[in-house]
Amino acid sequence: MTEFPGLDLVALRKYLLDSDVAVTGDLRAKLISGGKSNLTYGIYDDTSSWIVRRPPTAGLTPSAHDVAREFRITSALQNTAVPVAPTVALCEDSSVMGATFTVVEFIEGQVIRTKSELDALPAEQVTACVDELVRVLAALHDVDYNAVGLGELGRPDGYVARQVKLWAGQWSRVKVEDSADVDRLASALAELIPAKSESSIVHGDYRIDNTILAADDVTKVAAVVDWELSTLGDPLADIAMMCVYRHSALDLVLGEPAAWTSSSLPSVVDLAQSYSRVSGRDLGNWNFYMALGFFKLAVVAQGIDHRFRAGATVGGGFESAGTAVPELISAGLNALNGKFA
Repeated sequence: MTEFPGLDLVALRKYLLDSDVAVTGDLRAKLISGGKSNLTYGIYDDTSSWIVRRPPTAGLTPSAHDVAREFRITSALQNTAVPVAPTVALCEDSSVMGATFTVVEFIEGQVIRTKSELDALPAEQVTACVDELVRVLAALHDVDYNAVGLGELGRPDGYVARQVKLWAGQWSRVKVEDSADVDRLASALAELIPAKSESSIVHGDYRIDNTILAADDVTKVAAVVDWELSTLGDPLADIAMMCVYRHSALDLVLGEPAAWTSSSLPSVVDLAQSYSRVSGRDLGNWNFYMALGFFKLAVVAQGIDHRFRAGATVGGGFESAGTAVPELISAGLNALNGKFA
């Protein structure tokens, strides 16, 4: 039997049965994601399929791997216009498998991860897919978070200021060495924080490969996934992050030619304007939000590199993440001046 770090199939089977989840036969597993974010496994018995997520086994950055938070958010979104996987179980007893883990139903569909997968699609399908992704993000930002029971998810007041402080703090935990450019970007962001901002549920990590598209129709989102960075915050920070992911350095962060960096997709400007039309929101202080997004992605890349050097990743594609950091910091500094290429 193949062994998977952080996954005990015997203990998981017992936990599911104790939680009144029907299990037929022994459990089998397949690694889906090995630690760029959380460890994600496909779990199968003789009749059913689930997804199990848990934090990496080492090299954690605080708040970045909160699968319990992710579970509570997707549970609250079950009956909204935002498609999410049906939730099954949340285990916060670390004695079961060494950490908190979650179980949700497996969603049949397709995940477009690479440039080659995206570029094989007809242009009209790509256009319709992006329109759908923008529509779903706008729908998330329109959810009444108090009405769905997520009023305590975060503190929307002061969100942007806390983001600047949070990611600066994360940098100090995972950096290899000091960087004058990082210090310059962090200082500039601290000085340019908008005085006012809207509040909504934000995903925090939204792009095509963090959604499952319908199995027979790439223009329909079957489920939005990877919610561990979600909170109550500024919707403009969310759409800016989606635009930041269009930068070619994402290929280095993910360790493969990413679908979301494909030239088949709209430009950053067109993507932002599409969101503005659908949501009805003005993109005020856009340079700041883009710069903040680049800063965040740079710190995420450094965190992946930190876990890779600590031997806390599973699978391949992690060795290039650290090389993206200077490029992303430079892009953040350029964004402050309205340059997004």
